[in-house]
Amino acid sequence: MGRAFQREGAATEKALSPQVRSLVLVVFRVVASADLRHRVGVWRGMRSESTARRVHVLAEDVQRLVLDGVKEAQHISLAIDESTDNTDISQLCVFVRYFDGKDFKEELLALIPLEDNTTGDIVFGKLEELFKKHGLSLEKVNLVVTDGAPAMVGKNRGLVSRIKNVAPKTNALHCLIHQSVLCATLSGDLKAVMDKTLKIINFIRGNSSTQHRLFRKFVLESQATHDDLLLHNDVHWLSKGKALERFIELRDQVVDFLKQSKSKGAADHLHIMQDREYMCNVAFLADIFSHLNALNLQLQGKEKSVVDMVEKLDAFGNKLDLFHADLLSGRLLHFNTLKTVGVSNITENMKKFITQLRENFSARFDDFAISRDVIEFVRDPFTISPGGEFSANVKKVMLLDEAAIQSELVDIQGSSEMKAALRGAESLSTFWVACPQDYGTLKTLAMYVLTMFGSTYTCKSAFSKMNSIKTHERNRLSNQSLEDCLRISLTAVKPDVKKLVSEGKCNFSH
Repeated sequence: MGRAFQREGAATEKALSPQVRSLVLVVFRVVASADLRHRVGVWRGMRSESTARRVHVLAEDVQRLVLDGVKEAQHISLAIDESTDNTDISQLCVFVRYFDGKDFKEELLALIPLEDNTTGDIVFGKLEELFKKHGLSLEKVNLVVTDGAPAMVGKNRGLVSRIKNVAPKTNALHCLIHQSVLCATLSGDLKAVMDKTLKIINFIRGNSSTQHRLFRKFVLESQATHDDLLLHNDVHWLSKGKALERFIELRDQVVDFLKQSKSKGAADHLHIMQDREYMCNVAFLADIFSHLNALNLQLQGKEKSVVDMVEKLDAFGNKLDLFHADLLSGRLLHFNTLKTVGVSNITENMKKFITQLRENFSARFDDFAISRDVIEFVRDPFTISPGGEFSANVKKVMLLDEAAIQSELVDIQGSSEMKAALRGAESLSTFWVACPQDYGTLKTLAMYVLTMFGSTYTCKSAFSKMNSIKTHERNRLSNQSLEDCLRISLTAVKPDVKKLVSEGKCNFSH
């Protein structure tokens, strides 16, 4: 039978003309190729689906371990922020800081899509739903840190006010890093100086691709330290300082390049840059924002408790006093860039800005919900007076026995062993974790404060990672897959892989 069909097929082929036979062969190859591509596509799809399910299993196990730790913790704090992904879906990022019995952990609690509006009511509803789903209690939350947006801190309908209706003892904090940036908001003449500088940078970099390319070549031939100017972006914390710093370092190259250009815009910008007072103000701003960027970098990073951050902010407040005195004296020990331009050009605007900066820092950080002596106690319990207002201030934070606080404070300050332990501790956290139960009341207070976030840095860094996961090329990634990938990429918790394998949870049939 098979041979008969073969003979019949061969006879049919011979009956066809050469042109038709060629066409048949082409069609056959196209069909075969399409079938092969289909098979490869199906195989890749199954493989991708299998990978996604394995990532989900690992992320699910990490989430289980985090939730177990959160449920066991006495207190937790939340860092909450919102941003849009590459498909314009608003994503609410919720991080939790807690003590798991051994160490302080900072983990992603949830990435929640907000596909409609992002009001305080909606955000609170999503957060409340999350807590109910996993059996968590908002009563455990000792602090909520946000970016200070109206939806977060609105007096009546904001997220924080809604949380306080449920858990009145919860404290709220506007991200300390964000506040430090807001303290240096420019106004008046210095804002005009900044605007002019950004216009010059945008003229060179954004006027045309040809002009930008020629500028880069010009700078390269001049053998300058850098090869280009930097654009400014208000969203990025360090952007303003870095843009000014690069502008100052390439100011000679910018002037020479503008001289070569024949456009009217170049002539106008060149006239501005040849104004000595303008360049002095730019140099002053470059120095100030360089100091602010140094502070910003000190505040950034994971595992930074509110105690660490308040300490850095207090130190910078003292530095501002030094900067103010230094500027008034004309020595410019802390204004190296301004010093190279000219000491005689210290303006009233500079002095006024330093004064305002000092006042802004004092106003924003002196009314922190946790009193300064409580913060100082956690940093160094041996410097606090037992008989002062300390115990009364503690009671405003936690309902602890004032007599026990005073008694234990006297005991710990009389212990040379505890003094040596603080000096030899790797960190503040390790000291209080290892603190004996003889000082149980003081330890409870310290652990309560150390649990607090100081900023939304973890959320900001998570958004950067989110945008590298959900790109324009991977814009069909589901919200669940995005959360799974983000959780796995950020976590310090190790999933129990051996247990998952033994249970067969990572073995999928296609």
